[in-house]
Amino acid sequence: MYIGSTGFRGLHHLVYEVVDNSIDEALGGFCKTIKVKLCKDGCVSVEDDGRGIPTDEHPTQKRPAVEVVMTMLHAGGKFDHKAYRVSGGLHGVGVSVVNALSEWLEVTISQKGNIYQQTYKSGKPTGDLKVIGKTKKTGTLTKFRPDSTIFETTEFSFDNLSQRLRELAFLNKGIQIEIHDEESDKRHEFKYEGGVISFVEFLNQNKNTLHRKPVCFERQRDDFKVEVALQYNDGYAENIFSFVNSISTHEGGTHLIGFKGGLTKTLNSYGRKNNMFKNHKTGLSGDDVREGLTAVLSVMMSNPQFEGQTKTKLGNSEVRGIVESVVSEGLSEYFEETPAIAKHIINKCIVAARSREAARKARELTRKRSALDTGTLPGKLADCSMTDPKLCELYLVEGDSAGGSAKQGRDRQYQAILPLRGKIINVEKSPLDKVLSNEEIKMMITAVGTGIGEEDFDVAKLRYHKVIIMTDADIDGAHIRTLLLTFFYRHMPELLKLGHVYIAQPPLYRVKKGKTEIYAYNDEERDRAYERLGRKGVMLQRYKGLGEMNPEQLWKTTMDPERRTILKVTLEDTVEADRIFTILMGDKVEPRRRFIEENAKKVKNLDA
Repeated sequence: MYIGSTGFRGLHHLVYEVVDNSIDEALGGFCKTIKVKLCKDGCVSVEDDGRGIPTDEHPTQKRPAVEVVMTMLHAGGKFDHKAYRVSGGLHGVGVSVVNALSEWLEVTISQKGNIYQQTYKSGKPTGDLKVIGKTKKTGTLTKFRPDSTIFETTEFSFDNLSQRLRELAFLNKGIQIEIHDEESDKRHEFKYEGGVISFVEFLNQNKNTLHRKPVCFERQRDDFKVEVALQYNDGYAENIFSFVNSISTHEGGTHLIGFKGGLTKTLNSYGRKNNMFKNHKTGLSGDDVREGLTAVLSVMMSNPQFEGQTKTKLGNSEVRGIVESVVSEGLSEYFEETPAIAKHIINKCIVAARSREAARKARELTRKRSALDTGTLPGKLADCSMTDPKLCELYLVEGDSAGGSAKQGRDRQYQAILPLRGKIINVEKSPLDKVLSNEEIKMMITAVGTGIGEEDFDVAKLRYHKVIIMTDADIDGAHIRTLLLTFFYRHMPELLKLGHVYIAQPPLYRVKKGKTEIYAYNDEERDRAYERLGRKGVMLQRYKGLGEMNPEQLWKTTMDPERRTILKVTLEDTVEADRIFTILMGDKVEPRRRFIEENAKKVKNLDA
């Protein structure tokens, strides 16, 4: 309920909750350094140099305040409203939940010249808070081991944690955040004096920007602090990251609505004032002004109301007007001071509007062809007989030959097949009208059924709850798979966020001796098959394409739910996902060359 899941994401959320308490201290101006350590024994520690969790007696519970923080919901470090002006924690439930979900937890506090310590097992104290030494320092060290009987995995990802800690360092300029993995001895230190400006520069580092420096402004409105940094690039994707008290609000909320409204209003106002819409009387839409935009919105406030316990959407109604006002004021001032940049940005938006109008016409054509409107599906689609989307699967198959085998080998009740000819358009480099004029993409959109774009996309219209990409196991197949993933990420990201996209795993080898055959999915399995069959007289076939399999083999190895392996594509880190798609599919060659050089040694199966 409080951490979202007992899987990979929930496990890492434990660390974020403890770190959030340290960030709260930083927001109050009491903490400068936060250290995270992944220990060899599987536990994790978070240490800060803040004031330390209070150790005095709680006014109503008559127990040390730290014990109340660690064991009671809604009575955490924020029970004293004077303690923090703003807070990112789960309204006082964060650390107590971490404690309850841990096999054991140990908290060590440096405060008032003493070192205090208390340990817990399954959320309950094993003894009283004790003084174990003297010190001149202040701070809190929390060390815990997640409960393996609760979590599906207890292995932490250094890279996953690093991404979130980097994000926090961007949002809290001047704060040093360190992470160390004892097992691999990997280390990162994050400290950004530029704050959200550095964040936008990081996001746009592999893109061609329209103006050299990001636009940045910060305003205080009563108990609200609004900070915005934005920069346009010559691409077509929109990347806006919003935060409240350093907590990522993935689902947006009132602050994001205010930002979008202020942006659209200001660009239209400036354009009309300077007669820039002579041939474009209708002005600019929200989609037009956000094409090629990279922005970071950070709001600090005292009483955020989040929709849902995992803090993904801000609900405070008053924030919308405040953010809209700040954006309009800050951006108007910037445009008045830099008219050349303002005109450059608005001209790009006008081009986007024209492209979007052409795309609208293409979308209307696609919509008319949609099964939901006319009952007409793409001619190449072999649909399934079931109509319950929860039970249905759509295979996007590379090539007509493999598509033919898949159609013959499938279970017609719940498996639909859509063969794709060649490589689809690279949506990373293409405007929306060109994307929607691509025949293969039009077929996919019609088959999937959800539509695309903020206005048209509706996940309730999804016709298949499993969309499975099935391509050859060679270089071309990998490229087609990447093109398809880029399309879904840029135009149907909700399918990835909700876990509807999968990647099929066809075998690499067929090892056969007499009537016995074994399918191997990697070199290790191939070698084990050799040993099992005795090597002598063994026939080895290496598959380079799905077309080399007959329908029965394709079903047995890649499509039969009882025996197949399919990988679910998840969207855990949007910042890193955007960076990778930009590197792999964007215009700049140098970042792609560097990426290949850095990762070449990690390739397991390279098609020669």
